[in-house]
Amino acid sequence: MPDRPGALMLFAAGFGTRMGALTAHRPKPLIEVAGRALIDHALLQAEPLALRRIVVNLHYLPDQIRAHLAGRADIRFAAEPDEILETGGGLRAALPLLGPGPVFTLNTDAVWAGQNPLAQLLSAWDPARMDALLLLLPAPQAKGFAGTGDFVLDGEGRIARAKGAPGLAYLGAQILRTDRLAEIPDRVFSLNRLWDMAIAEGRAFGHVHQGGWCDVGHPGGIAMAEALLANDDV
Repeated sequence: MPDRPGALMLFAAGFGTRMGALTAHRPKPLIEVAGRALIDHALLQAEPLALRRIVVNLHYLPDQIRAHLAGRADIRFAAEPDEILETGGGLRAALPLLGPGPVFTLNTDAVWAGQNPLAQLLSAWDPARMDALLLLLPAPQAKGFAGTGDFVLDGEGRIARAKGAPGLAYLGAQILRTDRLAEIPDRVFSLNRLWDMAIAEGRAFGHVHQGGWCDVGHPGGIAMAEALLANDDV
């Protein structure tokens, strides 16, 4: 089984309810920030890595996303027609399309500035020690993030749950081994389940993003994201 991630899972199935009227008739990944759909911002991060395949999961208004990405031979679609399987169930359902070995996963409701997030993860990935490598940023620096942080890091870069203490925000980008997904009996579940297994075994790590990030999960995030990108272009 390969140790270098060669495939990317893009999570694009959600209803985007926090966007209100903006997602009444279009899926959140097609909302534009600085003249570009959110899913295209995500795909830009993958371009320098020459990945063998990209998989996009679909549920809400899937035909619009299929049409938007028509002609991309490197993209496959993992449909979730009956129910949204959440991140864990969705990733497991997409494994036949992703292939063996660790994979990148990336949320499609954020924009990035600074160094390429996936390239940073790849440079820090150590398959001998890691089952999961999450990209993080100190919570006060993560624009649009609500809360004090998801994780803390120890001196060797391992993550633990922040449990209310000041910490780092998870930015929706990671490298993850997928073989243990088979151990989870539920059909619908979050990748938090897999992270907790890796944390318990000391094989979950974090890498601090060298740059900026903005959540675009609510309407106010659009202006914040456009300001972040404008400053990054200076």
